[in-house]
Amino acid sequence: MSTQPIPDADTLNLLVRQVRYEGRGINSYELVDENGAALPPFTAGAHLDIHLAGGVIRQYSISNASRERHRYVIAVLRDERGRGGSKALHEQLRVGDFVRVSRPRNNFKLVEGARRVVLIAGGIGVTPLKAMAHELEDAGIDYEMHYCTRDAKCAAFSDEFESMRASGRLQFHFDGGDPSDGLNIRDLLHAPGDGEHVYYCGPGGFMKACADAAGHWPAGTVHFEHFKAPERSVDEHAANDALDSFIVRIASTGQEIEVSKEESIADALASAGVPMETSCCAGLCGTCKVRYLEGEVEHNDCILGDDEKAEYLTACVSRATSKILVLDL
Repeated sequence: MSTQPIPDADTLNLLVRQVRYEGRGINSYELVDENGAALPPFTAGAHLDIHLAGGVIRQYSISNASRERHRYVIAVLRDERGRGGSKALHEQLRVGDFVRVSRPRNNFKLVEGARRVVLIAGGIGVTPLKAMAHELEDAGIDYEMHYCTRDAKCAAFSDEFESMRASGRLQFHFDGGDPSDGLNIRDLLHAPGDGEHVYYCGPGGFMKACADAAGHWPAGTVHFEHFKAPERSVDEHAANDALDSFIVRIASTGQEIEVSKEESIADALASAGVPMETSCCAGLCGTCKVRYLEGEVEHNDCILGDDEKAEYLTACVSRATSKILVLDL
């Protein structure tokens, strides 16, 4: 990664200024402009696409304060059982290297008008919530943050979090590997206050626990982001397997493209020569979000709100349940 990659209109070539050990299996990476120029602005909850060797692209949340226009800081947990992206990043990126990254995109923004905010982080899911804590602090909005990990050695950014912990804003919860010994999320979220919002991010079991505990909160006050697509039930897999092939029609040209049961909309479009940018291929990042004009959709993504689903789909995981799906392309 030492030579500068070739950029395009949507990407940046950034210098790896610092690699820092943050916790067990976790490194943070400080990315800056080679000449010290300000980087494109971002808001808390934003992520970057990181382009690695071999065409590997992975998404990582920006963890630093949005007022810091001179740098992006991401933190990456090396996952030995993952798809290989985190291992590749740990092994490839070194101080002094250049790396190609996307401009920041945000599917997990802080909602304006909240009187109070509860942030709940599970493991490496702390990265977007750390940026939110900085933004809330700067805006003078009341908040509390709960950070759940196995033990203190697995907690990232301990030095930076010390002032939040000392002020009572941040509480650590160490469960030793047994979630029943950690934070009681149901008790924490039992009574939402007026104007209170909750944000959470973490691994699958943690996400389900948060969703169950916040199920009674008012609509529009619960916000979350998956960093890995949740496991689907046997019934969900069976339902998707039962979906037939369908036709995608391109609204601007009338071109019709068959999407078989074995391929995604994005793959079918690419095979037919219709450009469709993709990244995560798991319904997590929004890169392939596209408007549809006609048809019924089985969405399968982890980012679109109910209002967006009436108009948009993610071409990497969405399926049509109607014979014809018209895309606004």
